Amino acid sequence: MRQMNKVAVLGAGVMGAAIAAHLANAGIEVLLLDLVPEQAKGSQDKAQRNLVADQALAALAKSKPAALYAPEYAAWIETGNFEDDSPRLRECDWVIEVVLENLEVKKRLFLEHVVPNLSENAILSSNTSGLSVNELAQVLPADVRRRFMVTHFFNPPRYMRLMEMVPCTETDPHLLRNMASFLDKRLGKGVVFAKDTPNFIANRIGTYAGAATWRHMVEMGLTVEEVDVITGQALARPKTATFALWDLVGIDTVVRVMDNSYQLLTGDDERELFRVPESTRRMVAEGLTGKKGKGGFFKRESVDGTSVKLCYDPQTGAYRECVSPKFASVGAARQVDDPGARVKTLLQGSDQAAEFAWRTLRDTLIYTAKRIPEIADDVVNVDNAMKWGYNWDLGPFELLDTLGVASFVARAERDGVTVPQYLREVDSFYRVEQGKRYFYSVPDKKYREVPLTRGQVSLTLLKSAGGVAEQNAAASLIDIGDGIFCLEFHSKMNTIGGDTLSMIQKGLRRSESDGLGMVIANEGSLFSAGANLMLIAMACAEGAWDDLNMTVKSFQRAMMAIKYSKIPVVAAPHSLVMGGGCETCLHADAINAHAETYMGLVEIGVGLIPAGGGTKEMAIRAIRLAEANDTDVSPFLLKNYRNIAMAKVSSSATELIAMGLMRPGDGITLALDRRIHDAKLKAISLAANYRPGRPETALKAPGRGIAASIKSQLWNLEQGGFISGYDHYLASGIADVITGGDVPAGTVITEEYLLDLERETFLKFCGQKKTQERIQHMLKKGKPLRN
Repeated sequence: MRQMNKVAVLGAGVMGAAIAAHLANAGIEVLLLDLVPEQAKGSQDKAQRNLVADQALAALAKSKPAALYAPEYAAWIETGNFEDDSPRLRECDWVIEVVLENLEVKKRLFLEHVVPNLSENAILSSNTSGLSVNELAQVLPADVRRRFMVTHFFNPPRYMRLMEMVPCTETDPHLLRNMASFLDKRLGKGVVFAKDTPNFIANRIGTYAGAATWRHMVEMGLTVEEVDVITGQALARPKTATFALWDLVGIDTVVRVMDNSYQLLTGDDERELFRVPESTRRMVAEGLTGKKGKGGFFKRESVDGTSVKLCYDPQTGAYRECVSPKFASVGAARQVDDPGARVKTLLQGSDQAAEFAWRTLRDTLIYTAKRIPEIADDVVNVDNAMKWGYNWDLGPFELLDTLGVASFVARAERDGVTVPQYLREVDSFYRVEQGKRYFYSVPDKKYREVPLTRGQVSLTLLKSAGGVAEQNAAASLIDIGDGIFCLEFHSKMNTIGGDTLSMIQKGLRRSESDGLGMVIANEGSLFSAGANLMLIAMACAEGAWDDLNMTVKSFQRAMMAIKYSKIPVVAAPHSLVMGGGCETCLHADAINAHAETYMGLVEIGVGLIPAGGGTKEMAIRAIRLAEANDTDVSPFLLKNYRNIAMAKVSSSATELIAMGLMRPGDGITLALDRRIHDAKLKAISLAANYRPGRPETALKAPGRGIAASIKSQLWNLEQGGFISGYDHYLASGIADVITGGDVPAGTVITEEYLLDLERETFLKFCGQKKTQERIQHMLKKGKPLRN
């Protein structure tokens, strides 16, 4: 893999600054350059001449969502301007252009500032979202053209996984592959290889899908809110659906991409669909560009002190109050967890929503099928582009497989719609055989293996090849090679119930007898939503306190089994890691987290205390830190207490270190697909000289004095109206547990004693009416109740 120690980002607009931020996230030095402001021309004041880049850097600290993993990473970015600092491009291993999306502006920048200063081995790339890479390359010398390519980040670069790479005709294939490896491993990007066609892959298909949605909306007389209810999660797409997505990216940006498509796609058989509707063009002219403007297809206004959601009516050009559309087919689809089955359920409906969904999906899938091999060589690149760039749950060809290619073709032809010939010839686009996934190659009509990126571990493929060592309904133990087993959760939202706890114990025993170590990881959309709240709610409703006590005890025993196993256990969390999922990670020997990990002990939100050893673990960490530093335990304990009492959730894996949920030696992986591999390597390294721990028996309790201090602060917060009386009650209970109970400071206690305190307090909270109300509210509404 090519080493990139320093990168120049040319252009400090919103996108350029965000790319610079993500490079800094990866520990790469960045030189961020932009124009000298008009008022600073002729000035010798460097601060004035660097103003554009400096302001962009300052804005990163306030950006939402945050562009940087941690505010201090901004120090990795150095600012400058084109006129003074272009010679410094010689210091850089990669120069990426992110200026105005205008062919002539980009060419002029290359000629005047880049070509004269580019190091002889440096990569040059453009972040263009759709301009021709070969037209851009025309102004470059031959030796630079072989090092030139498009590297198209999607916005926001930190969060959007997609990276579209497009070579020019003279790009060195070896350099292209090397760069792809770097973008994958160091920046965590999902790389797809696109052709030099307008708007490449994702925006070509995504823009078409939006345009087809508009056409059928007008034809069927639907409203924008009805369309968004149908084209969101019911259709296995994000909640932003169609028009909320346009508001998010900017309606002016959508218009620019559509205009670009219409202008350049002169040979496209559906070119007219890309013609921008006059009502949309009028919105942009009036400043209605979405969230960044005066409004978009949706906006909120205060009416009599109440926030009201308004919807734009393209026919009248006016806003009206939104209604909540109700469609039987959408309601049925929402009950289905599996995205493919959800779409099938929606399409099987008999109402207007089902027909609308079918028409838009039919047109989009057929259009996509016709674009192979025009926009990409294979279906894998297209599917990945839509999943990683538009957050579709399934790519277009994966959807065709789910619907059944033959069934899809038959229904389309009943509508009188022509489909590409090859759709009549293929049974499915993907198949899995003996632990390998194959795709149907359209040009040569053969199945070829889907390549795994280096360091990628696919639990799905390992299971298909017979790698399952143990399994029940909620979890599996998978042999991932080299003596390491992986414990995988696969219940709904990966919640932790009896079957999960059973498999933790069984998986540990199997790993101890047959292996060197264990990794805890899964490939779900989130690591774990925590303990199964429904089971807790049912036990509370039935007054089954003995059963609940045994369940919590079983949870604690499973966590202690992880912590004191005879082999190293490494947790590899990603995405949401709530409550019991967090406790699972806390008891592992080490954590190797994906960079985008949002973890926290959030039980107070449902009126409970972390009782799977989470409160106990945070108490022990504070006590041991104080001892190691020969200082007072209070500051360490109060920080850990606040994390629990405020239900704090990390905004990145980096923040977990400051929160005390990750420790020195724990790792962070930017590439999602490498996370399990990296955790496996950590388990192997720990196994070499592994010494199992023993339960703590000589802990010095922080004591009731610290608890009293916390409670006095809670009283002040309640009196000031910052917390409710019930928040005060719950937070006081947590304070009693984390400080070791009603004992003097320094009293010797055990780990088991802290677990008993946790469990007793948990059961006490469960018996409270307001906790039961909080649990029910979370189950029904999906958000906390402040009662």
